Amino acid sequence: MRREVVVSGIGAVTPIGLGGAGLYDGLRRERSAIDLITRFDATPFNSRVAGEVRDFDPSAYADAKRLRRLDRYSQFAIACARMALDDARLDLADENRDAAGCFVGSALGGATFAEEQHRVFLAQGVRRIKPSLALSVFCGAASCNIAIEHDLRGPSSANSDSCSSGTIAIGNAFRAVRDGYADVMLAGGVEAPLGPLTFGAFDIIRAMSTRNDAPARACRPFDRGRDGFVMAEGAAILVLEEREHARRRGARPYGTVLGYGNSNDAHHMTAPLPSGTQAARAMRGALAEASIGPEQIDYVNAHASSTPLNDVTETLAIKLVFGERARAIPVSGTKPMHGHSLGASGAIEAAVCLLALRHGYIPPTLNLEEADPACDLDYVPGTGRELSPRYVLSNSFGFGGINACLVFGQPN
Repeated sequence: MRREVVVSGIGAVTPIGLGGAGLYDGLRRERSAIDLITRFDATPFNSRVAGEVRDFDPSAYADAKRLRRLDRYSQFAIACARMALDDARLDLADENRDAAGCFVGSALGGATFAEEQHRVFLAQGVRRIKPSLALSVFCGAASCNIAIEHDLRGPSSANSDSCSSGTIAIGNAFRAVRDGYADVMLAGGVEAPLGPLTFGAFDIIRAMSTRNDAPARACRPFDRGRDGFVMAEGAAILVLEEREHARRRGARPYGTVLGYGNSNDAHHMTAPLPSGTQAARAMRGALAEASIGPEQIDYVNAHASSTPLNDVTETLAIKLVFGERARAIPVSGTKPMHGHSLGASGAIEAAVCLLALRHGYIPPTLNLEEADPACDLDYVPGTGRELSPRYVLSNSFGFGGINACLVFGQPN
């Protein structure tokens, strides 16, 4: 018998706020946190804007000795896991650690730390490299550090599935709990990509916005003037647990995880399949697993990357799934507020969906001033809406044509 799965805790590190409450407050402010880059000298690049996390203090989540062994990527992971467990009021001392695990996705893992240490290597030689480098660069470092920190001995996995990574981690964790492989899972995405080499790799393929004179307006999904995504750092970890397990301990879930869909365009490394059929198939897969019809979805949180091709293709895919009803469903993208944190973006946006379920608030799509004629849905431009959705769909579409979608519902 398949079990029901709920989300009982949210941990978040984002440019607009920390923790579930901080993220929600940032959404309600309806302002962009995107600004000129301060982390490194960006003057050589075409794009010089990003979503930086400016108020994160890692010492609040780990002692000094532990922090010396953790790069920023793993610090985000440790912090988000602690926030999520505290938010869920889940005392792991009372849990069977063999039935508690961790799935985390990341596009780049500890790549920026490796970049930093490579500069040390060139300047000072191999003996000056930090010993923690070997244990930090792989994408599994986040999930492993969380597991070690909390003695999670159940299912453990990492993925590096581009911008769909966090969504895929949550989808796989959902199935692990549903199918009885775990009672509790921590799952989400973590990204700390703001280093000159990593940033430059995306800049050189002209994937990012060059609206440097107006950073807060650089990310503009579905707008005629969009010119690329805005890179950001960030992370989100959710606590997923079996519904009866949550009920017995008196948890207050944000929502129920109902379905997960995954497909590949099998088309191109950067460009989405123009027909949108495989993105639509991932959405339909999530709906089918959730056993609900397209007519029951009340809100779609779009991938909405602000790239010329993705926004048109996502609009088309939504129309393929929802037909004539597509224009009646609120569809919004929150990246203009917090930026595109690559593999963590889907996890952050899953948290946004869960906050919408709890608070009855649909966040807006900022900077949508003149819609692209090919983008003709209700994108909730400018200002959010008070709306109590029953079922919501969250989309993530990544480089390599990787599509991943989640369906959440109100908690029973």
